[in-house]
Amino acid sequence: MLTDRQLMILQVIIDDFIESAKPVGSRALSKKDTLPYSAATIRNEMADLEESGFLEKTHTSSGRVPSEKGYRYYVDHLIGPEIYQHGLGIIERLTNNGIYEFEQIVQTAAEALSKLTNYTSIILGPEMFEATVKQIQVLALSDQSAVAILVTNTGHVEHRSFTLPKGVSSSDLEKLVNILNDRLHGIPLYRIPEVIQNEVASLMMKYMNGLDSSLNWIRTLFTQEQAVKLYFGGKANILMQPEFNDVDRIRSFYSLMEREDEIVNLLKNSNQGIKVSIGHENEVEEIKDLSLITASYHIGGGQMGTIALIGPTRMEYKKVLSLMESISREMTGAMGKWYSDKS
Repeated sequence: MLTDRQLMILQVIIDDFIESAKPVGSRALSKKDTLPYSAATIRNEMADLEESGFLEKTHTSSGRVPSEKGYRYYVDHLIGPEIYQHGLGIIERLTNNGIYEFEQIVQTAAEALSKLTNYTSIILGPEMFEATVKQIQVLALSDQSAVAILVTNTGHVEHRSFTLPKGVSSSDLEKLVNILNDRLHGIPLYRIPEVIQNEVASLMMKYMNGLDSSLNWIRTLFTQEQAVKLYFGGKANILMQPEFNDVDRIRSFYSLMEREDEIVNLLKNSNQGIKVSIGHENEVEEIKDLSLITASYHIGGGQMGTIALIGPTRMEYKKVLSLMESISREMTGAMGKWYSDKS
């Protein structure tokens, strides 16, 4: 249990380090008006905070820096976001300028968020992981061609034409449709390839002829790129952080940014509301020394998307939490209106 004095000192240290990125010493802290304690008293308290795991000592300085445990306590107990009562107005300005298309709104929001924070922003469109399969139909157009109709729980309908492999009969198509509807109903779109591989394939082997050719075109048919995607803002912002003066860290971060499937999996597992993951709380290796903040937004029709910011553990948490809360609220309002207008 931390004392009130320790809490005050911890908060000032973290605030100072977030601003300066330099280790904080007791002598500098004793000169601050907010800490009416001697350098010796502060030094003793810092030693106790270090022993408790809230601070760490660097090799290059006599000062201390916050640990991941310290940042976690700071976020959970020492700060509260400053709510933008009137909102940021990002989405409102876009619609006032005549921008109503989903992709334009989301991409511009991602870029605006990255500029306001100087971190890397990522926005995941909702249907990538929220829409599920409601029904699949396959209609033969001729002996060689057919069309697959995919209907989602949100009412979205996709038509995909394809060439039938040799040897596939109308009876095979009927069996296939039954298998697909049985196994894929209620499955999120992003999981279709996984379920086809692990469940549908074995049933096709049991009930259909020509498994190899049929399975190949099934995979091709349902692994086409989805209409929604990731929207990035400020990928290069991470280079402006003093922590990123190591070429290997930069290479590792940019490697992750190129692996969009992993980022989708990372963001789709985020909880509703705002979530802060600090350092090793992150499961992905490339961001175990970074912080990831996610916030959900709703679009209507049961769909949900995710807004994310990636930055150093020395992140301006108070400012960022405020911005995420505000932009989540704005996007939910604007996207709800967009969805109702399109319905």
